Amino acid sequence: MRYKINFILLLLLGIFVLTSCDKIELFKTKPAVKKQEPIVAPIVKGTIIAKVNNQPITLEELNEEIDAVNALVPADSPQDKITTPQQKTDYLKDKLVRRMLLFQEALNRGFDRKEDIQLALEKTKQDLLVMELLRQEAEKTEVTSKEIEEFYNRYKEEMREPQERQVREIVVPTEQEAREILIQLLQGGDFASLARERSKATSAKEGGDLGYIARGRRFTGFDEAVFSDTLEPGKFSTIIKGPDGYYIVKLEAKRGGKLRSVVEMWDEIKRGITFLKQQQKIDDLIGKLSSQGKIEIYQGAVK
Repeated sequence: MRYKINFILLLLLGIFVLTSCDKIELFKTKPAVKKQEPIVAPIVKGTIIAKVNNQPITLEELNEEIDAVNALVPADSPQDKITTPQQKTDYLKDKLVRRMLLFQEALNRGFDRKEDIQLALEKTKQDLLVMELLRQEAEKTEVTSKEIEEFYNRYKEEMREPQERQVREIVVPTEQEAREILIQLLQGGDFASLARERSKATSAKEGGDLGYIARGRRFTGFDEAVFSDTLEPGKFSTIIKGPDGYYIVKLEAKRGGKLRSVVEMWDEIKRGITFLKQQQKIDDLIGKLSSQGKIEIYQGAVK
């Protein structure tokens, strides 16, 4: 039902833009000049809340569409949601009934027999059937506790929260200058003061402070020094050759890098495994159908 509603909405969007300012008087319409063929009411499941020329609209249709509309309302504007019976009735009159009148008129004019409309309907039917097939295949997917635990144990390091480190840097153009500064640091020199006095980097005015940075923000040698397991807060590195000269870095602090437990990641891992298994099932199904079917591709006709 959701797909039917969405398609009709798209199909009639242009018409509603033109008619939204002048609402149809639902209960004061004049008799049509030409006699229209009666519209036979289809078999409907649900609670009928309105009929338009004998064609029913159900409570389930109304609520499904209102739920979709409410889902688009920003979280900070709950007052814009349609919730009360009166608001729902207004939506029924202003949207569903109006749309049904226009839909019936389109049928009366034979628009459903137009070739382009029939092609679009056939394409939509094809898409809906494929989506339903994929949905049913996906529903059969199960993930066991063992699979989740094995996945966690295999990939837990890759799933570790990214670590950031607060770093200071001193950058000078020559290796000789870097050696002189390193000696001063080894003799107890203050890193921030030396950065202000001698560093050529833009960070010099901040005492070389780069704030917290993540791996991958700078060049490889820089990352290897800053994120080394042997470099502890308060310590500085040896000389690093980089694209702008010679670097010395000091680690000020660490944050992040926490390894979440399997319990914390359970639902996330389950969703991931479910998706992978669903994709594999679909690939297997397509492979089976391809081997059983007759597929002809006329490559020369593709231009």
